[in-house]
Amino acid sequence: MSLTSPTPTRTETLLSIRGLKVHFPVYGGVLRRKVGAVKAVDGIDLEVRRGETIGLVGESGSGKTTVGRAIINVLKPMYPDVELDGSIEVHSRDGLVQDVNGLGRARMNAFRPKIQMVFQDPFSSLNPRMTVAQLIGRPLELHTKLTRDERRERVESLLERVGLQRSYAERFPHEFSGGQRQRIGIARALSTRPEIIVADEPVSALDVSVQAQVVNLMQELARDFDLSYVFIAHDLSIVYHISDRIAVMYLGNVVEIGSAEQVYMRPRHPYTRALVSAVPHPDPKQRGRQRIRLEGDIPTPMNKPSGCGFRTRCPIAKASCADLPPEVQTVEVGHTVACPHWREMQ
Repeated sequence: MSLTSPTPTRTETLLSIRGLKVHFPVYGGVLRRKVGAVKAVDGIDLEVRRGETIGLVGESGSGKTTVGRAIINVLKPMYPDVELDGSIEVHSRDGLVQDVNGLGRARMNAFRPKIQMVFQDPFSSLNPRMTVAQLIGRPLELHTKLTRDERRERVESLLERVGLQRSYAERFPHEFSGGQRQRIGIARALSTRPEIIVADEPVSALDVSVQAQVVNLMQELARDFDLSYVFIAHDLSIVYHISDRIAVMYLGNVVEIGSAEQVYMRPRHPYTRALVSAVPHPDPKQRGRQRIRLEGDIPTPMNKPSGCGFRTRCPIAKASCADLPPEVQTVEVGHTVACPHWREMQ
């Protein structure tokens, strides 16, 4: 089951994912023979247009982070036995179309400046032995021909751009708060002037007030640097705030995709409806609205349910849902859902 991304307002494709599968083999016994596979991502299609932000949401274990790691091509170095299938094409500004899934280490290093990542944990993602200048300047050493003085100037200008002082360049990570560390991480990602940034839950470890500051900063940077984001999070309200489109993932598949307004304000898949109903609402008049509570936990991706993966927790599941993966349904222009019974939830 896969959903093809609906065509957004922007028309120039930057990232095109087709039929992506990421399976992690499981070995057992004395001889360590393969006994199965964890199907972390099980066939998704996704497009990101130049200058847009697409949000990936879902519960833990839905495959969001794995998609992000596949985009930046770090799965093979991390897990040599991982089974990858499908294509991840990047259409760069220079006209080059490159499938990062097929790149070796040397060719990927040459291509890496175009794709960068902001990590979830602002504490463990920064080397405590390096100064801020070294952390931000290291990608410039590897991927540019800038002189030492030019690198220093870019580091300090990036610090200013993310709201930090130039003098912070000589400090170490332990001297900063969580929000400041994440700003340093963003500056490092910007150093090579990438075209797309994968942001893996970049604000989940921060206080609520700091979350808003970082999200607003990322929006400003997207406009100023013509960036595209793949913004991964489990907090649907934050994703709605920053995203142009939202893709909802469950058990390795995309179950609903559309504009931020369509998915957040008019959700159609029963899983998306449950996620939206769980978002706290600041209006006291809205706090009495019905909460959709899902029974049980997300199934293991090693032994997925037959047919629709969500059927074991779905409030409108039918016997036929166990037979075949659900057909993709068009709700309205730019809004698709993988559920043939979505009208019953209206």
